Amino acid sequence: MSDGSVTPPYGTPPETKMMGANSRRYNKGGGDNTGNILTGKQEHYLKRELISRQTKSEIAELNSPTALRRFGAPFKSDLGEVSPTDSDLPILRFIFVHHVRKFPFLDQAKEKEFWQDKLQVFLESFATKQISSSEDRLEETKRRKLALKCEKLVELMMNSGIPTASGYEERVSFEEIEVVDRDARDESLMVNVPEGHVLNGWDVNVVSVRQTSVKRTVRYHTHAEFLIRSKHEKHGEVLVGRRYGSFKQLTRDLKKEFPGKVFPPLPIKTKASSGGSTGLLTPSGAIKDDDSSSISSVSTIASTEVSSRRLSAPFSHSRSASASRNSRSVSRNRSSLNSERGDSPPQENSAPLWREDQRVSLRAYLRNLLKNQQIATSAAMKTFLTESPVKLNREEEADEQRRRLADQARVDEQMKFFEIARSRARELDAYMEGFRREIVEANGLTNLFAEIKEKNHISELSPNYQKFAEWARIEVAATIYHLFLAEDNSPELFAQMKRIHSLIPYAVLKNIIRIANPAAVMSGVLDLFLAQPFKSRSLMQRVFGMAISDGVNQVQKAIDALWPKVGDAVLCDKIKQFAEASDDVREIIREDAAADDVDILVAILRSELLEPELSPEQIGTVFNAYVAWTNAVNNVDDEMRQGAVLFSHLKQLLKLYTRRRDKMMMQALIEEPVTLQLFRDLFHIFYEPLVRVYKSANVYNSITDFAHFLDDIIVVVEKAQKQDLASDPNKTVQAFIDLCARHEDNFFKFIHEVHLHDNGLFSSLMGWIEDILAFLRNGPKRGALDMNKLFEDAVAQKVIDSAKAKAEIDSLIKWQFDRKRWHEGKTRQKMASGRDNWSETKPGGFSVSDFGLEPEDLADLAIDDAEMDEDLAFEEELDDADLIAVEQKRRNRQAEILRRTAGQPVKPPIDELHKMGDVFLVALKNVLSED
Repeated sequence: MSDGSVTPPYGTPPETKMMGANSRRYNKGGGDNTGNILTGKQEHYLKRELISRQTKSEIAELNSPTALRRFGAPFKSDLGEVSPTDSDLPILRFIFVHHVRKFPFLDQAKEKEFWQDKLQVFLESFATKQISSSEDRLEETKRRKLALKCEKLVELMMNSGIPTASGYEERVSFEEIEVVDRDARDESLMVNVPEGHVLNGWDVNVVSVRQTSVKRTVRYHTHAEFLIRSKHEKHGEVLVGRRYGSFKQLTRDLKKEFPGKVFPPLPIKTKASSGGSTGLLTPSGAIKDDDSSSISSVSTIASTEVSSRRLSAPFSHSRSASASRNSRSVSRNRSSLNSERGDSPPQENSAPLWREDQRVSLRAYLRNLLKNQQIATSAAMKTFLTESPVKLNREEEADEQRRRLADQARVDEQMKFFEIARSRARELDAYMEGFRREIVEANGLTNLFAEIKEKNHISELSPNYQKFAEWARIEVAATIYHLFLAEDNSPELFAQMKRIHSLIPYAVLKNIIRIANPAAVMSGVLDLFLAQPFKSRSLMQRVFGMAISDGVNQVQKAIDALWPKVGDAVLCDKIKQFAEASDDVREIIREDAAADDVDILVAILRSELLEPELSPEQIGTVFNAYVAWTNAVNNVDDEMRQGAVLFSHLKQLLKLYTRRRDKMMMQALIEEPVTLQLFRDLFHIFYEPLVRVYKSANVYNSITDFAHFLDDIIVVVEKAQKQDLASDPNKTVQAFIDLCARHEDNFFKFIHEVHLHDNGLFSSLMGWIEDILAFLRNGPKRGALDMNKLFEDAVAQKVIDSAKAKAEIDSLIKWQFDRKRWHEGKTRQKMASGRDNWSETKPGGFSVSDFGLEPEDLADLAIDDAEMDEDLAFEEELDDADLIAVEQKRRNRQAEILRRTAGQPVKPPIDELHKMGDVFLVALKNVLSED
């Protein structure tokens, strides 16, 4: 180059790269490009595969105690300064130097005192402790799950941020797949429709509520019975009657059938009735569950009076003013409602629907349970939905029809709100386009927060920012409506919010925060816990040490209880030796087990690396137990199960010894002085700046504003519940938008005050975010990866075979295409979920491509995240259960996964492309080596 700068091998300097960097987002090179060996898609998926392989290698390398010594600055190395082009971890080093180390808090940390003498020493000590891996713990640990998620995020960042030199990089797009459900909006309210919402084979609806009489001693007592109509392909259509206590019993039965599993909470018992004429059907009356009550909701017309004392009581003890406002509001609502009805005689279709809120919330509860496939196929659920069927009489059939109409009115009301809110949002699109341009350009976020810092009110902001505030107002209004009115469980959620709100003593909390000095308090508490008088153990070390020691003792008790059950000290001792062996020894034994396709426990007990060797009789006992275990798992047979007990005990012993060692290693890590020093430094780095902002910004004033906001939400929601607004959806929409408008200035004042006294913290944070966005949009400063030159040179040097390599790239493209098409077909209903479509009430303008990301890459990340989260939930559910049952469930789950993923494309084997790893690494180091 004429300026004397050196062009890195396989990289493109910044001035040459800019055309490609800009056009790569929009110029879709589908065919072969003149002068290029690879098409745009081939370039992208070759780069993606090599980046993915390098990322996996670097994250795996972090397990090594010497990894940071080969990392480069700010960590020290035995070989002196490690330059960026010599680092063995170029991707992680780039992210660390440019995005982790420059984080607004960590940028003040000193290189030697913090990074080298504390953090590096701590991380290297942790790595030498050899905390158990996922193979040792018999399941993928949470640490492994976290590493996988980090790996996917790093891959996403590098793939999106590092461009190719040609500028024609292209991905498999959603437009090519063409299976997205265009009628998603019409299905968005499926969760609330009475019928047709099938979950794991069940279509369930609570269709009606009737009263049943039960004789107790002398007199009869009446109770509500909820009539549940269920449809299933195996059981047909069944109608059963269940009291509220039956739902409680269902929850208890499910907990017995699935011990340790977390279930959604059962809605609280409520006896409120609802008006039967319009859409938003919510409490407007109550009747008692006793024999003085009428026997059906058709004859409860006169029971519409609401006790104002009951409605306002929860607020009276903590905020009398608020309670008074609420009480007056309720009275006005009731007067308005009564005046509209006048003195005309009640009609049948205006009768209140008895226990309507309870019916809707219990339907939501059942459908929430049925989302879980295990629960949907459980014996308890089958019994609850099919046992003791009943038939409806004519009065109950009429009640079912009225409730069906009420459900439809509720859905129609939501659709009207949705349409009106969306149309109002669309009106802002033109203004949002200008706001989008201001944000995505350089320093856009910094300019936004600078204006927030300078202006005291929203009305003083520039026009584009005011329109953004209007957009936020509509979005928050739609969210409040969706939470507290639109869903089946909205009455339950609203009641919970009111109860919690009534219990919080806001005035006391405000004064405590106003008077207290959290910085001094926390600093004193920290000194108390970390002080080491006469170089003895600190209080924190003692507390954590005692907690871990208790855990070790509990594990040891379980081990001591298992030894007699095993009945062979040699077998137990060999398992103990494996748990405490070096990582090299454990890896050899794991490889031995994988090579012979046997259980890890068999490989441990027969290994000659662990003393003593087993006698032939003991080896025979182990193998017989292994065979019995396998048969007991595959065939639910009591005789085989009895023989597998020994092997089950041995597997449990391995698990316990591994946990015991992990806890002891963590205890040793806490005892090290560097751990306390690192904790103290992290406290000063993160906590003290936040506390300074908190004190100077008078945050305590915002507590009162927040309480008033919740008061206002309660008033507006209760007005909508009383149906004053239901006849005109425009009024409903405007009521919620006005609610947000009344409080937006208080929220703006809070942000303004915090930013005004932040000592540059907000500005630094916005600058840090903009640096990440600049990398995603423009790539690294050193240029782009010239994938064509890499490919040409690898072919010329006979590192790879051109035909084989291109065939592998094409197979990757086809796999990605098939994978996305399969995933889209499987998740079409999920994409039509109500929550997704409520986002349509937001004005347009922003897309992920504005920030340097591609929707296709985010979709890949979502696919992987969903699979990992589901696996982690399953492993947590099975932890500490009976091992034979666990293994049976795990194999059943594997079979279910195979059934569910039948037809899912499998990634093709890649060998030829991986031969380019070394030359690709050289190019990657040059591109990422900016200082």
